[in-house]
Amino acid sequence: MAINVKEQEAIPVSKVQRAAKFISTGAKVGGNYVKHYAKKMVNPSMDKEELHQNNATDIYKSLSELKGSALKVAQMMSMDKNLLPRAYQDKFTMAQYSAPPLSYPLVVKTFQKYFGKSPEQMFDTFTRSAVNAASIGQVHQATQNGKKLAVKIQYPGVADSVSSDLKLVRPFALRLLNMNEKELDHYMGEVEERLVEETDYVLEVERSREISEACGHIPNLKFPLYYDALSSDRIITMDWISGKHIKEWMDTNPSQKSKNQIGQALWDFYHHQVHNLKQVHADPHPGNFIIQEDDQLGIIDFGCVKVIPEDFYEGYFALIKKELLINQEELDQIFFDLEFISDKDTPTEEAYFKSVFREMISLLGKPFHVDRFDFADDSFFEQIFQLGDRISNDKMFRKSRQARGSRHGLYINRTYFGLYNLLNQLQAEVETTKPDWLK
Repeated sequence: MAINVKEQEAIPVSKVQRAAKFISTGAKVGGNYVKHYAKKMVNPSMDKEELHQNNATDIYKSLSELKGSALKVAQMMSMDKNLLPRAYQDKFTMAQYSAPPLSYPLVVKTFQKYFGKSPEQMFDTFTRSAVNAASIGQVHQATQNGKKLAVKIQYPGVADSVSSDLKLVRPFALRLLNMNEKELDHYMGEVEERLVEETDYVLEVERSREISEACGHIPNLKFPLYYDALSSDRIITMDWISGKHIKEWMDTNPSQKSKNQIGQALWDFYHHQVHNLKQVHADPHPGNFIIQEDDQLGIIDFGCVKVIPEDFYEGYFALIKKELLINQEELDQIFFDLEFISDKDTPTEEAYFKSVFREMISLLGKPFHVDRFDFADDSFFEQIFQLGDRISNDKMFRKSRQARGSRHGLYINRTYFGLYNLLNQLQAEVETTKPDWLK
């Protein structure tokens, strides 16, 4: 996907520079609220749509200039459609494809630092402009000995600013996500851990090879090869996977058979990772997948991988079973182990949270309860959004004195929610395979 966004000549790197950017954005957002309430005094029936539009524009502009963890959090939030007003969803979705790229001199500087050479000295051809730019890095197309390559370059300062950026983005996240502080803090450690890993390009190549090889037997999947001599701590060179992103591909009006084939490949890819490998590509946003002309699905980014602890896996998927044949004592233990309830809860709270999470997991588990599932069914997603909205606004849930749910569930829930959304975009009907013990 070609980039036509204005290039950046510099990125704020120091903590002071990055903090100043957040403070100025916070002042703009505050100003937007003042304007909104002034207008509302004149027109009491006015809704918050204009306020959301202005805030989304200002926040996204700031995050896209900062890059890194701050922009990645925006991208993650845009995937969870029931978390944000539409204005934020639409703006933050841009982080998946079209953040402002770095100018070429900054790209050359990175190559000089890690290879002592410019891109032109290493490749036969190298595009001066990025062909794709996202939150952690941008991609250029190159060739060497007739082979077309994708070269991913990490933005300067991203790896060193993960922790400080998450502290700075915290006030925005609290307001936008409608969470209490304990809940947000509970998950921020997990987010930080994944983001630190995502800036480690050596680890990414290692995991890319490992998972690609382990999933090589799955039909209709395509993985790039990686080139060590042309890669470093902050640069990855891999095969170029030609094709279209899901939205572009859907615009070509593919047949239902083709949509089902791509959808099945996607489901099989995640099934094998979760249930057999116990580690999963936990960043299922549309920018990480390419559909080729022969209805093959290319997987192009393994930056975010979640290793699934065995005890979490067993408890989580035990609750997804259609017929939950577990005695009450065992069920209570699963709820306790998954941190849905705790010994601090009153009997009323315990009963409430058991009921809420049973309902949530039962709904998310619906595709597992049948042999085939039609993800074109928008009513299924409407049920998920309505349930999320109802629970997040429930007084007992909001007044909870503690975070609810294991931190491991954050990326597993995100993975399945992202997978379901991709399959919905594809309008695919797939065979929802599952391990024998889950049937």
